[in-house]
Amino acid sequence: MRRRRNKGEEDADVDMTPMLDIVFIMLIFFIVTAVFLDEKGIDLTPPPPPPPDQPESQPKPAIVVFVDARNQCSVDGNYTDCDRVTLVVEGTLGEKPGANIILRVSERATHGNLVYLKDNFDQKGLASKIEIIEE
Repeated sequence: MRRRRNKGEEDADVDMTPMLDIVFIMLIFFIVTAVFLDEKGIDLTPPPPPPPDQPESQPKPAIVVFVDARNQCSVDGNYTDCDRVTLVVEGTLGEKPGANIILRVSERATHGNLVYLKDNFDQKGLASKIEIIEE
């Protein structure tokens, strides 16, 4: 008996070495040409306590900006729109020159309000400290 040989039964091995070489070359290219962004985050670390031998100095006045759990803003206890907080703080700085700005935010307030207010203060050159209030 003769055995018939089908043309489709031959083993067709594909050499994967060139494809792996290309993949590794592309990987090296993308790693070398990648641009890593240096993004700034919000610093939430509290300042260190003053040394015990330092004499008590006259505390600076403070302007307190508060964002409650319902995302309503107030400056020194007076409610205002969150869009106008920076203008109100600048007006209050005229009355209290050299005052510290304290940004107190409820932990239930949206993160967007905190970032929006902090960015506005930074753009105007107003140094502010952030305080997260747990409820």
